[in-house]
Amino acid sequence: MADIVDSVRAAVSDRADLPGMSLMEHLAELRKRLIHSVVYLLIGMAIAWVFHVPLVSFIQKPLLDIHLSMTMTHPTDAINFFIKTAIVFGAIFSSPFILYQVWLFISPGMYANEKRYVVPFMGVTVFLFLAGAWFGYRYVLPGAMQILIVQFGKNFTHMITIEDYTSFFLSVILGLGLCFELPVVMFFMALFGLVDGKFFLRHFRYAVLAIFLIAAVICPSPEPVAMCLFASPMLVLYFLGVLIAFLVHPTARNKKKIAA
Repeated sequence: MADIVDSVRAAVSDRADLPGMSLMEHLAELRKRLIHSVVYLLIGMAIAWVFHVPLVSFIQKPLLDIHLSMTMTHPTDAINFFIKTAIVFGAIFSSPFILYQVWLFISPGMYANEKRYVVPFMGVTVFLFLAGAWFGYRYVLPGAMQILIVQFGKNFTHMITIEDYTSFFLSVILGLGLCFELPVVMFFMALFGLVDGKFFLRHFRYAVLAIFLIAAVICPSPEPVAMCLFASPMLVLYFLGVLIAFLVHPTARNKKKIAA
C-alpha cells in the first residue's frame, strides 16, 4: 500500500510541471463538458424512447422464453419501466460521445506519450462493456431463469413484477459489463505508474479468489464446472490486463526509449 501511495504522490508531482489552466478555467471546462455530456445523454434517451418497443421486447425475452411475463402491481409501473429503459439504453447509446467529453477534459493534464494510448482504449472500454453485457444477456440471464424459476420454482405460482425483473436484469447486465472493464482499470493504473505488472502477478491469488466469488454469485448453477465457465472470461481478462500493465508501465516505456 505504501508503494502505491508513493507512486500516486510521484505522479501528481510530475504533473505539476505540466502547463495547465487556472482553477476557474478548469471549472469552466468541466461545466462545458458536463453540459455536452448531458445533451448527448438526452439525445440517446430520445433515440431509446423512439425504439422503446423493440428494446422492451429485448429485455423481456429471457422471461418470455420460459413462458412468463412481467406483472404490474402499481398503475405507474409500466411508464416507469419505459422511462428506466430509455435512461439505461440512452446512456449506452451515448457512452462513446460522453467518453470523448471525458477525454477532452483530462487530456490537457496528460503527457503526449500517454495521450496516444487513451483514444484506442476508449473504444476498447465500450467494446468490453458491451461484451460483458452480451455475456450476461446470452448466458447468465437465460441460465438464471431456467434454474431459479423453472427448476427451483416449479412448485410455486410465479408473479414476476416489473420492478423486480428490471432490477434483476440490470444488475446482471450492468454488473457484468463493469466486470469486463477490468483490463481498462489495470491499464490506467499501470499507465500512470501506480502499479506494474509484477504487482498484479504477486497478487493474482487474491484476484482469482475475487473472480470466483463473483462467478459464484452470478452463476445460476451450483455446479463447479458451470462456475469455472463463468469465471473463465474474467480470468482471461485479468491476465490480459497483466500483460498490458507490463507494456504500458513508465519503466517499460523508458526502456524502449533507451533501446531506441
